[in-house]
Amino acid sequence: MAQRKNVSVFVTPRNSLDLLPLTRLVPEAPALDTKSAHLYLLSAPFAVLGGLSPREKEVAKVVPLHQRYFRRQAGLTNRWQFSFSPSCDLLGIAQANKAVRVGLNETLMRIMSVDAPVSLNTERKTWKEISDLRAESKGLLVQYPTTKPKLRNRLFSQQGPPHERLFSYTQKVTEGLEPDVTLECLGFQWDLHRMYLFKSQVLANLLASAVLDHGMHYTDNRTVKETRCYKRRLLAGRDNKKLSERKQKIPKVTLVLDIDNPDVTRFAFAAALKNLYNSQMEVNEEDVLEILATASELQFPSLFQKCAQVMRSSISPANVCSYYSAGCKYKQPSLISDCERWIEVNLVIQLGSQIHLRKLPLELLQKMLRSSRLFTFSEFHLWKITLCWVFLQQNPKIQIIPSYDTVRTYFSSLPKICSFLEKEIGQRYIAIFQSLRLHGITSSKHLEELWQINFLPLPWLTRILSYHYYALEYGGDMAFQRDFNTQAVRFGLVLTQEPRYHAEIISIYGFFFEIKAMRHEASAYSFYMQRVKHTDPIISFFTAECSPVSLKKEREVQYEIKAQCQIDGKWEEFTTGRLTQKFGVKKPSCKSKVLKMYVPPVPIYVTFSLLFPSSLA
Repeated sequence: MAQRKNVSVFVTPRNSLDLLPLTRLVPEAPALDTKSAHLYLLSAPFAVLGGLSPREKEVAKVVPLHQRYFRRQAGLTNRWQFSFSPSCDLLGIAQANKAVRVGLNETLMRIMSVDAPVSLNTERKTWKEISDLRAESKGLLVQYPTTKPKLRNRLFSQQGPPHERLFSYTQKVTEGLEPDVTLECLGFQWDLHRMYLFKSQVLANLLASAVLDHGMHYTDNRTVKETRCYKRRLLAGRDNKKLSERKQKIPKVTLVLDIDNPDVTRFAFAAALKNLYNSQMEVNEEDVLEILATASELQFPSLFQKCAQVMRSSISPANVCSYYSAGCKYKQPSLISDCERWIEVNLVIQLGSQIHLRKLPLELLQKMLRSSRLFTFSEFHLWKITLCWVFLQQNPKIQIIPSYDTVRTYFSSLPKICSFLEKEIGQRYIAIFQSLRLHGITSSKHLEELWQINFLPLPWLTRILSYHYYALEYGGDMAFQRDFNTQAVRFGLVLTQEPRYHAEIISIYGFFFEIKAMRHEASAYSFYMQRVKHTDPIISFFTAECSPVSLKKEREVQYEIKAQCQIDGKWEEFTTGRLTQKFGVKKPSCKSKVLKMYVPPVPIYVTFSLLFPSSLA
């Protein structure tokens, strides 16, 4: 192991603004290649952080260091320049520091290169040497990797262990009052004050049992009254001799609490005990799940409700799945409904484009796909997201959300004996794809992809194509789709503060419609759709060339325009209801009913649902 040597610095007197020592720079020295090259590669980040380059790690004798230099400020831009060439890479130091913080996961431990011909997973001794070097350079406790998953614990390297931090906080709150309760839990002894333990039913019961064991029976009404007065006077901060004398007579008790919940960490336990002393509950969003589990174990109702409130107001793609699981575990229907409502709106927009999609439970995904309030830009978007979800379930070690081309290539490369859903590993996903409205995928390009990917069973593809053939043959009639709530084809728009106008052209069975969303004033919005002729210049050449064209002058359509937005943390929904109208190619019959709403300038998610009823009926 390389050692660092303190060297005195000789500096001429200068202005304090011009002097700032660079402690990381040391001169290079010739290396002695006594170990394999891969050890140098793996130890490079830690050696750089320790002030030594990888080649200086195995120096037999410490080379005398030269006088260190100082950097000077260059102008008023607060930039620094050197009059010499530094002996180490400053950018490399930053990257090494980042590498130390991130660590090595299972994928990186299996990587073998020219510099590291032996995988790290099979070289435990090398990893131990590197960890020892990291401990020497960082001064922190190093835990060697094991096959068993470890609980997430927060380090207190700078602020001290959690029980010591809690003791400092309680001393400030109680103005130095001597603790009279010792709680043994999670390997620590927590010094507490009994008058604050009554917010937790578990701690209150433990305290009552301990008091009875010490022969302190407070069943007498007078004693209970004196105890309440004692607590009231302590809270009021009054100082008198009788109070201090009575306090000295109360013996200190020790409580033992066993918690087997793996979600309860020492930091979360300290945060829960801290809230025993607070009139207003304080919960950090980063540790809300652990604090919620601790509040449940301690039966701390006010803290539990505060955690649930923080979770409902901080739902995001990174935590929505874990929040939903916590709501189901602790039976919180309001938290469950808020998570489901968030997924209904943001499944396509946010969650579908992030790796957190993998954590979405199968039952929840199926429920969301069947929801009538689910927002999507088209039915094909839901197909892509569902296919990506299956890909992530089959490849749990993927750390980056793949592109659709990657997912399509993966399933296309599987053996062509049968489709994926007909295989044993794919049968558990059949119910999810049955929840999709695959008949709403009408583009010839998208249908060709469904055929080539070899994912859906052949009878499914045949049925979808037969639906399209029948609809084109009979002027757009969707005779096999009669339930509007579960079979209408959906198209969506998102209207933000800028731009104020959004319009798109959609095509279905030879009929073209323009869906529009506009913001007129600061809080006035309108949404509608209108039929467009196939010869209208607003239709692009590509759309007109690749889409069938219907020459019918009128087409009966069942439609619904629905707008959703979040106002003051609550989701609001505005809708025209289900309407039936014959759309022509000229005004006024070409325009639908206009949905108007007056809401603050927030993102609005608009869904247009269409269904062509059978004209034969």
